[in-house]
Amino acid sequence: MRRIKLIIAYDGTNYCGWQIQKNGITVEEILNKTIGKLTGEDIHIIGASRTDSGVHAHGQVGVFDTESTIPGERFSYAINQKLPEDIVILTSEEVDAAWHPRYQNEIRKTYIYNIHNEKREDPLKRLYAAHVSFDLDVEKMQKGAEYLLGEQDFASFCNIKSQVENTVRTIYRLQVERNGTDIQITVEGNGFLYNMVRIIAGVLIRVGRGFYTPEKVKEILEKKERTQEGITAPAKGLILEGIHYGK
Repeated sequence: MRRIKLIIAYDGTNYCGWQIQKNGITVEEILNKTIGKLTGEDIHIIGASRTDSGVHAHGQVGVFDTESTIPGERFSYAINQKLPEDIVILTSEEVDAAWHPRYQNEIRKTYIYNIHNEKREDPLKRLYAAHVSFDLDVEKMQKGAEYLLGEQDFASFCNIKSQVENTVRTIYRLQVERNGTDIQITVEGNGFLYNMVRIIAGVLIRVGRGFYTPEKVKEILEKKERTQEGITAPAKGLILEGIHYGK
């Protein structure tokens, strides 16, 4: 049995997230069926990150096991011929049979949250950025973001439906940058809780609008409890940019 690693990009607009579920089509389901038709096997791909409904990816990582003799680097070409146009395998390679995308000694995940900050929404950006019509103060957003750096308990930035007991995570980088009417929030960490990046984005948007002071971010963090404040930013602005594995 061989294990094949894939780097996957997808537009999450038409999918109910990554993980297979009963209420709609998911990216994992499409890949299992597509690769299964290619190899003639029952395929179960394992993803590194379970992105939510409507979330996009440039660098999702997945592995699957196969008896196929197709060279590892050729799988990407073979699979792409059968995939819908909103899912693309960027690279493929054979890895050790025990290699797992979620259980490595050093993992750094990078997410990007896109905001379109203009009075009227741009129809060409509506699927890939959250629209905020009020002016946002990026400098204040960055000040607020700095309270979230390092190893901390992010219970206040976790969806109330999450079943995770350990809510401690490490954020290595959290940067807020403006380019014209576009604002990009880049978050790099060792792992993220359910809706964590979208909640961070939602809180920082409130800071940018002046509803919260930058110091309010620290206050929310220190509460260590998730409240239903309606500050989870829309899924369409979120992109899993990449996953880096240490040696």
